[in-house]
Amino acid sequence: MNEAKKTVLILGGGLAGLCAAKRLTERGLQVRLIEKRDIYGGKVSSWKDEEGDWVESGTHCFFGAYQVLYDLMKEIGTYHAVDWKEHQLTYTLSGGGSFTFDTWDLPSPLHLMPAIVRNGYFTPVEMAAFARSLLPLALEKEAYAPKQDHLTFAQWATEKRFGKRLMETMFRPMALALKFIPPEEISARIILDVIETFYRLPQSSCMGFLKGAPQEYLHQPLINWSASRGAVFNSNTAVDELLFDGREIKGVQLRNGEILTADYYLSALPIHNLNKVLGDSLKKHDGFFGSLSNLEAVPVISVQIWYDKEITPIDNVLFSPDGVIPVYANLARTTTDYRTLRGEPFTGGTRFEFCVAPAAPLMGRTREEIIRMVDLDVRNCYPESSRGAKILKSTLVKIPHSVYAPLPHMEQHRPTQSTPVANLFLAGGFSRQLYYDSMGGAVMSANLAAEGIARAAGLMEL
Repeated sequence: MNEAKKTVLILGGGLAGLCAAKRLTERGLQVRLIEKRDIYGGKVSSWKDEEGDWVESGTHCFFGAYQVLYDLMKEIGTYHAVDWKEHQLTYTLSGGGSFTFDTWDLPSPLHLMPAIVRNGYFTPVEMAAFARSLLPLALEKEAYAPKQDHLTFAQWATEKRFGKRLMETMFRPMALALKFIPPEEISARIILDVIETFYRLPQSSCMGFLKGAPQEYLHQPLINWSASRGAVFNSNTAVDELLFDGREIKGVQLRNGEILTADYYLSALPIHNLNKVLGDSLKKHDGFFGSLSNLEAVPVISVQIWYDKEITPIDNVLFSPDGVIPVYANLARTTTDYRTLRGEPFTGGTRFEFCVAPAAPLMGRTREEIIRMVDLDVRNCYPESSRGAKILKSTLVKIPHSVYAPLPHMEQHRPTQSTPVANLFLAGGFSRQLYYDSMGGAVMSANLAAEGIARAAGLMEL
């Protein structure tokens, strides 16, 4: 590294690590980033399979609320790749039914009126009960949700008596789509925070898709930007342990035995990997580090299926309360660059991508069993248009540890980006920031961590 500059070693090449590399490089620090895999992107990673088709680690929807992410994309010249969809949420039901929450282009809360009065599924009595349950949220705004972290969302909903159909049809797929765990497990704070944001900021619930792979529109442009300004990126480089001398981090030991050193260290590892590399001396040094073991990661399964006919023409995200496909999309409609099959143009068919959740009970199932379950749910939701449809190809990705599990009482264990060790900082969606564990959260955590390092290094913030 250039000895004329303060040096930073970043552990982890996910979105948080790549964003932090940019932020620190532009502040004049000498940055080196190491990633244990041969691809970058972490929980937002993408790669081409042996047949030339892109595969992603999950179904990545771009919420309008993620302004910090779009600011970053504008800086690297890729914001044009976000294809915003019509501002509505469509739910598909077993048996072929569906309903849609529409919005109006009006100030809050008037923008939500169509969703309340003409969704075509919930009765006025049900929507009135739902509206009553949200009165404390409307009155206290962002101050209300944090006080509900002691409850699961199912417990909160039972207390508010807003009805089983709302819970099962609307909020079960929402919880599974957001954090891959059901309402009986997820903290009420998470769902209520999202509802309050959607209520307060009219465009926050609008969704978009990238025109293609995150590798091409996010990760590689970030790497290129930082590398052109002196940052160094090393893949296939796994960390074994952070070396702590009782006062500060003295180095990082790699699995190959090599030790890397820097002035400052930034862990952008997911929580399960961070807990592995924290040495016993560091965990015992301060409860800040010991508390991190309370945060657990959620398993995730993602499935793609190509069908030989168009099953749905909807160019948007889709939700389903039935079966194991709470959120999905027809990528042949939503994602321009993904209209391919085995690397060749693919027209007239369907390329579904599904979040399969909850994944925990399915992790031991075979690939064939899971594909069969997903295909059955598709045919149940689209009994007419799926008739006679044949599967041309399918892919399946299992991730044992993804986002942290936002269970009740977990908020107290989420760490700040600055730590009690002066030269160690953290980034990642599990750390404290506005967006929880998400693309927006990864970027915001990186921004905050970079600001902390800049202050520690005595540099003026941009």
